[in-house]
Amino acid sequence: MTVPIRSSDGRDDIAALRARLSELESTCVERETEIAKATSNLAEFRIRYRRDVGGLHEELEKLERAIAEAEMGEFAKRLEDEGAANTASAAVRPAESALRLTSDAVRKLFRDVAKMIHPDLAADDRTRDRRHALMIEANRAYALGDEERLRMILDAWEKSPESVQGNDRDAVRLRLERRIAQLEDQLVVRARVLADLHESPLWRLKAMVDAAEARGKDLIADQVRRLKRDIMAARNRLDAMTL
Repeated sequence: MTVPIRSSDGRDDIAALRARLSELESTCVERETEIAKATSNLAEFRIRYRRDVGGLHEELEKLERAIAEAEMGEFAKRLEDEGAANTASAAVRPAESALRLTSDAVRKLFRDVAKMIHPDLAADDRTRDRRHALMIEANRAYALGDEERLRMILDAWEKSPESVQGNDRDAVRLRLERRIAQLEDQLVVRARVLADLHESPLWRLKAMVDAAEARGKDLIADQVRRLKRDIMAARNRLDAMTL
């Protein structure tokens, strides 16, 4: 983060920090809106694709499995295997991870965290909500005996703007600088989230469909027709094998 040049009384650099903070807050809102829109568009496309194509894919796969089983003459064997697998899966339950023993070091660290971030120490509702969320996370880490996570929570709090006490210029400046650093980090995360969405296989498929639609073509309708044709051919083949 660039360190602002401070004037003699600190007013100019505080004004510059507030302007930078306002700019970052606006950018964060814009990125959140982009992510929400991209996520919504992807969800709508997923629903459309599953509705129009997903069921046909599943039907064709079932027919192809049935054809392979008919060719191998293993219908009975498959039913027996499925029964055995179902019985075994019902008998086996995933082992739950045992909670680690809570050491004295973890207990002491948890007390230190609680002293720093307890919601009762909040000066306003926004800070109280932030403290409450961190306290829930700290309680979870303590229950798991996760010393590393507790140290991360404590370190994050000590570097947060909420941990800065006082209303003098230095305190105001430090809170602004820390909040700016937080927003800059959040923008990096949001950019990564958006990039991951755009690089996902489903998004690439959506982009292909959208590009085709712009040229007057319907790739999904074409795929539906091909799948229905393949399903009819597979069903006819299976009927011929089992008659």
